Amino acid sequence: MIRSFRVLGKRGRITIPFEIRQRIGFKYNDVLSFTQQDDGSVVVRKEKICDNCNEFAEEFEENFTLEDFLDSLSEEEQRDALLHLSLLWAEKQKH
Repeated sequence: MIRSFRVLGKRGRITIPFEIRQRIGFKYNDVLSFTQQDDGSVVVRKEKICDNCNEFAEEFEENFTLEDFLDSLSEEEQRDALLHLSLLWAEKQKH
């Protein structure tokens, strides 16, 4: 188990230690969720936008649209995709 301490900045920002990011596989633009547990601890998870995107890719027809793909996702997967795309868009607006 890796234990590391960081100070929460005044804007609520914190850097996840490199060793933890590397070990867990967190990468730039990953979607992370934060869940408060009953004991007050917080669980951070790397969320998947699509569990079986590679399977879909093989089945897609040439004229399969983005709307068709989004319609094939569950509501939770659609929400995660929207969140991910919103974060990407916001990041591009900074540049």
